[in-house]
Amino acid sequence: MYPMYSLQDVIRCDLCETPVPPKHCDICHIHLCEACVGKHLSDESKDHYIVPFKLRGIIPKCTKHSTEVCTQLCTTCNIPVCPLCVASSEHEQHEKEDILNWFETKRELMQKDLQDLEKSIYPKYQDTATNIPVQRADVNKRSQKLTTALDKQGEALHTEIDTIIQGMKSEIDDMDAQHIAALDQQEDAINRTIPKITQAILDLKRLLDTSDVCLVSGYTSRTEEFRILPAQFFVTLPTFTPQEINREHIHQQIGSLELAITFLLDEPRILTDIQTEYREWSNGLRSVSCLNDIELWTCGNDNILRLYNLQGELLRSVQTISGKYSRDIAVTRSGDLVYADFLDRSINLVRGTQIQTLITLRGWGPRGLCSTSSGDLLVIMDSDDCKQTKVVRYSGSTEKQSIQWDDQGKPLYSSDRNNNIKYLCENRNLDICVADCAANAVVMVSAAGKLRFRYTGPPSTPQKSFGPCGITTDSWGNILTSDYYNHRIHILDQDGHFLHYIHNCGLQSPLGLCVDSRDNLFVTEWDTGKVKKLQYYK
Repeated sequence: MYPMYSLQDVIRCDLCETPVPPKHCDICHIHLCEACVGKHLSDESKDHYIVPFKLRGIIPKCTKHSTEVCTQLCTTCNIPVCPLCVASSEHEQHEKEDILNWFETKRELMQKDLQDLEKSIYPKYQDTATNIPVQRADVNKRSQKLTTALDKQGEALHTEIDTIIQGMKSEIDDMDAQHIAALDQQEDAINRTIPKITQAILDLKRLLDTSDVCLVSGYTSRTEEFRILPAQFFVTLPTFTPQEINREHIHQQIGSLELAITFLLDEPRILTDIQTEYREWSNGLRSVSCLNDIELWTCGNDNILRLYNLQGELLRSVQTISGKYSRDIAVTRSGDLVYADFLDRSINLVRGTQIQTLITLRGWGPRGLCSTSSGDLLVIMDSDDCKQTKVVRYSGSTEKQSIQWDDQGKPLYSSDRNNNIKYLCENRNLDICVADCAANAVVMVSAAGKLRFRYTGPPSTPQKSFGPCGITTDSWGNILTSDYYNHRIHILDQDGHFLHYIHNCGLQSPLGLCVDSRDNLFVTEWDTGKVKKLQYYK
């Protein structure tokens, strides 16, 4: 009957013994069933105050009027007040509220806060606290990698310097050898000539001592023959002029270390709110791509690609070749626009006033586009039967790489005819990030196509399932993906760890994402047709 009570301690109405009475008189301190409330109130010899049983004992005694209880709360003074206090001049002009209603409202607020703290805030702090040792370990790992890279660069520079110095020493050895050979040649010639000179001297002395006219008449002078030294040469001896050591130049040769610490804003700021031509759900705004820091291309559910400035002015409109809508757009390093035409199965380049079809696919339809740091083009595409999905890398119109399977031969990406939203980007470490809405995951692979991680949402999940749509990356290597169904942006680090939400700046159905050179985030809203520029770092 009443399993929460034993037969001995069941609470009963003090007037009729009915078990588990729902009411209580907080002045008389008796329990009452519904039937006995009227009977109890009929006793007009004293005051009564009937409250729900669960709120018994809440009504405080008045501190100014000891015989009265406080049935209202003066919200101006934020203190309980009794009827006498209410009637006094002190509280006459003040706002009052029924104390039970106020108490219930406060309890509901506290219950909501408790649930929010337990289910959302505390887990988020726990996750962050748990992730700090991981980040600390990552700092050590990255420091070791940097040290190793510096050692390697130092060894390379030392090797290069040693090679140069050794080469110069070899040059000195060659110069010395040539000089010695020349000296040897001169010495040999001189050594051969000295005996001839000695003999000439002896011959002259004999002739000077003789009076034989015949001998003297046969003399021929050889002085001019010996006057010029044989094999005479001049040598400019090598010199070494050491250059002043330029530490700045050496630093440039070695490379540089940069450390910048920045913080994610708890409340990102909307810097610009641009209303585009895409104003209806049926003509929703899909993608945005920065041409530069003040101009951005957009595409949506029509056949027009539009260029806006930050003041919302339409600068240019381009119609697709096929007359069909574009699934995604990307701006190349040279500033040209590339767009994917899914229905036409083509990738097209807009350069100036000309549109050129770069790639025509067979059996596949392009979904998302990304122009890489190397100038390649990444395209994520579905097969015509929607049973396969892959990422293909193109250099111009030449296919260079296809990414479709993991190491176990399983598909990396989902295939779902009813939910085929897929966008991709390249991270600064050349990893390829795919927002796979049907799989409720962000899939990261290395440049070689090896699976690095899958992100399926933070440990503390929001109300609806994670629905990643647009995706981009910033200069820090962090990954940003739009959670369409939960009206928020998830920020991950380059290893897939959840960092932060952008969710408290009024986003509605966010879809396309891109960042400018200053890490400002541009978000398209499917339902409103707006592009919002957000600052999320400080």
